[in-house]
Amino acid sequence: MEVIIQPSQDAANVVAARIIEDLVRRKPAAVLGLATGGTPVGLYKELIRLHRENGLDFSRVTTFNLDEYVGISPEHPASYHRFMRENLFDHVNIPAANINIPDGNAPDIPRFCAYYEEQIRRAGGIDLQVLGIGHDGHIGFNESTSSLASRTRIKTLTTETIEANQRFFAPGEPVPYHVVTMGVGTIMESHTCLMLAFGAGKAHAVEAMVEGPIMAMCPASVLQMHRQTIVVMDEPAASRLKKAAYYRHIYENKPDYQKLCPFPLV
Repeated sequence: MEVIIQPSQDAANVVAARIIEDLVRRKPAAVLGLATGGTPVGLYKELIRLHRENGLDFSRVTTFNLDEYVGISPEHPASYHRFMRENLFDHVNIPAANINIPDGNAPDIPRFCAYYEEQIRRAGGIDLQVLGIGHDGHIGFNESTSSLASRTRIKTLTTETIEANQRFFAPGEPVPYHVVTMGVGTIMESHTCLMLAFGAGKAHAVEAMVEGPIMAMCPASVLQMHRQTIVVMDEPAASRLKKAAYYRHIYENKPDYQKLCPFPLV
């Protein structure tokens, strides 16, 4: 696990975007796993800037999103279909046919989940999976106690997650209890995981993920066993890491090419 601590969220997003840019320029038909929520918005803004100003070409890229709510329209203001259009897809040149987002309205959700897994396999697997971390250490919608070998499936959200996501819905509008999410095992099969973490509110989860024991109570902790995980965070998110000075020392003393791309991504 490569831990990259940056002075600000903006600086962290630049580092993360450069890692994705390097992958897409070297492998134009890259398969990207994408996340939603507040965490990746700045990253997507930087990717849009790179597309518009630096000619970063997404025309051969394929994407798979982590999750979607069950039972709301793709046009709903809080749906992840709409989130992705507004925050990325409407602003870059990824072909619509190459975009894959879980269908929370599928008539047979278990069958759809098996289909989604098959589509990932047919695409050759995910080259780089963007992740955020929940306050309790969840990734995707794999809540605490999720199986660390789980596949794409329907999940019931915790009260804490529902409360955290209420801000994306109209006042008084209920947040769905159920979601379709990639499983932890599905995420772990990605070639590279790019985890973003920002703010002091994520410090406890980051500490558990990076330096705590591997356990289902903190699903993100399994990333310690992933072959190529890059964790990019700001200083507040890193505030509880016991080895923070060592992580900074490692990054500051890397050759420039390794700072851009710590691992061979393809």
